Amino acid sequence: MPITNQHVAGYPFLRSMYDDPYFPDHVVDQGREILLRLCERVESEQPSDLESLYALTQTATEEFNLLDSEFVAAGSEIETVAREWICDEFRFVASAYGFTDADAEELTANRDW
Repeated sequence: MPITNQHVAGYPFLRSMYDDPYFPDHVVDQGREILLRLCERVESEQPSDLESLYALTQTATEEFNLLDSEFVAAGSEIETVAREWICDEFRFVASAYGFTDADAEELTANRDW
């Protein structure tokens, strides 16, 4: 399903991670795909409240939890700076879809990175 939200469609997800050679592009690509799938789910399921949105973002967070092992295998990891960058992307997604009052911590509450 193509993303229809114009703020999201051309957004350069995880640009800071792509710009940092510590993070291998092929793994960052997988993180970008997680975020794009999250956007597709938000558009298709159209959550009506924060709890519904959090359910979607926590599923995406679980995918990032699994992706951390890919970073480690490639000689990297989701460390403090990357964690902030990824959390910023979750906040962007929430805001782009009208959830400007989403709690930043709740969006990725189940993260283990």
